[in-house]
Amino acid sequence: MQDILYPLLAALAAYLLGSLSFAVIISRVMGLSDPRSYGSGNPGATNVLRSGNKKAAVLTLLFDALKGVLPVLAVHFWGERLGLGEDSAALVGLAAFVGHLWPVFFRFQGGKGVATAAGVLLALNPLLGGATLACWLAVAYVTRYSSLAALCAALFAPFFQMLVWGGSPSVLAVGLMSLLLIWRHESNIKKLLAGTESKLGSKAKAASAADAKHSSKPKASRK
Repeated sequence: MQDILYPLLAALAAYLLGSLSFAVIISRVMGLSDPRSYGSGNPGATNVLRSGNKKAAVLTLLFDALKGVLPVLAVHFWGERLGLGEDSAALVGLAAFVGHLWPVFFRFQGGKGVATAAGVLLALNPLLGGATLACWLAVAYVTRYSSLAALCAALFAPFFQMLVWGGSPSVLAVGLMSLLLIWRHESNIKKLLAGTESKLGSKAKAASAADAKHSSKPKASRK
């Protein structure tokens, strides 16, 4: 019974952690527009960057990645005493990723999972995570398209995993994350093909208008 119960509880905890949409949370704390209301409408670091606030984007990227890192590391460090092994680590990583895509705390309206998937990969296998991140950086640097970089990295990760490390419990989790990530980028794929996809660094019109409106409000005079 415990062989099933503990992995399921660990996966549930990882899903709940993944359900914390830091793009929305950080934007609210910093007084920015809801990232679901401008640009791509995606609550992720790239869309938060379109608000023009780089600090908010970096914080979103960091915390979204930590959502993937922490559950997997928790299993690696403390799971052995509960009988949780590599398969459980892969399961909780996948659960955190699914939580980001369909967060229970935000009406199941989540992001595309690039940063969280990167965090999972880095925790499961630092070499795999580092190679996948290098793939993303190279494509993003050359093309300036975050979505294209994410798609290339998603295709790269499972094949690199199987080529170097062969079959393992992580292969299924990595493969499922890659398929889900590609599926979540369906609209971006259409925009890329149509030549209408936004590049990194471009500021969303809605966010720009909201910022301009906010900055144009008259300040209360001091008595």
